[in-house]
Amino acid sequence: MTDIVDPDLIEEARKVFAGPIAFLKSAPDLKFLPDMSVNEVAFAGRSNVGKSSLLNALTGRNSLARTSNTPGRTQELNFFDVGDPLRFRLVDMPGYGYARAPKDMVRKWRFLVNDYLRGRAKLKRTLVLIDSRHGIKDVDNDILDMLDAAAVSYRIVLTKADKVKASHLAEIMQAASDAIRKRPAAHPEIIPTSSDKGMGIAELRAAVLASVTEG
Repeated sequence: MTDIVDPDLIEEARKVFAGPIAFLKSAPDLKFLPDMSVNEVAFAGRSNVGKSSLLNALTGRNSLARTSNTPGRTQELNFFDVGDPLRFRLVDMPGYGYARAPKDMVRKWRFLVNDYLRGRAKLKRTLVLIDSRHGIKDVDNDILDMLDAAAVSYRIVLTKADKVKASHLAEIMQAASDAIRKRPAAHPEIIPTSSDKGMGIAELRAAVLASVTEG
């Protein structure tokens, strides 16, 4: 369920992510979005799915993205510049689902994410993070529906793959593959990862680089 990645692409991606990566800005509203000068890859996931930890592992930085045990900590769209000269941007989107925040604020986050997904011409792919221990839930299907409706290409990335047995991981991957098979905007290949063990990180880097350079 994961494709065989070109070793040359993996090495190129390693070099890119070993280079300059810097936080650009946070955008609490569409009017604060940066210019669309380069392609972007966004990261989406339920609150506490391990999004910040995966971003840190992906970029090889310990604190590029804030990590917290408090669900809903990321409340804005956070942009990170990759490369010097600038090659592309990573976008950390607000966690969806449960969040320890007032309902009106949660609603505002949802509108922000929805508007960003629908109107960002430079958004090349959204990586939807799914906890390997639980698989795709109803709240995940909500954002997959949103991505399909917006015709935004997305790919499932399983997090915390080291926390489950290999047999359970295989079952979760098969179930996820079956669930997205008929979804029009879904990439068919799924990437299992572990921020702690480094599993799948090289493949994820290559997938990010491929998505911003293809076409």
